[in-house]
Amino acid sequence: MTLKEMEKRLQALEDLEEIKKLHRKYISYLDNLEFKKVLDLFTEDAVAEVRDSGPRRGKKEIEEIYLGVLAKRTTRKDGHLVGQPDITVEGNKAKGHWIVYILFSEPSIQWVQGRNDCEYVKENGQWKFSKVKFTRTLASQPSLFP
Repeated sequence: MTLKEMEKRLQALEDLEEIKKLHRKYISYLDNLEFKKVLDLFTEDAVAEVRDSGPRRGKKEIEEIYLGVLAKRTTRKDGHLVGQPDITVEGNKAKGHWIVYILFSEPSIQWVQGRNDCEYVKENGQWKFSKVKFTRTLASQPSLFP
């Protein structure tokens, strides 16, 4: 392996770790009800689709999901757990998916399993979401699925 190949491989590994940090920060902001901070994690022309919201393009429309819907119905008693990231990095772009569990404690203990399908772009040395789609795949109660 040449030095150039090793440098490219090392950069891809560093980028992968930065993308994982980005996604964990996203989940942390959701859990801590910091929905305005979530918006900073998206590119200006990003697309977001959460459950049945339909695709929202650009930060202004994405704001409608996070501040207009999620912020109004999410409580401190909800929590997220993400895992099993499957991410492919190619230069300044990447895509992948994560398994998501959302836990609710009121009115009774319930859970939802879903999937985040994401695309990422590196802008000015920083990874951001260019696309996020959350789809529910399973739930503790039929009323929570899909």
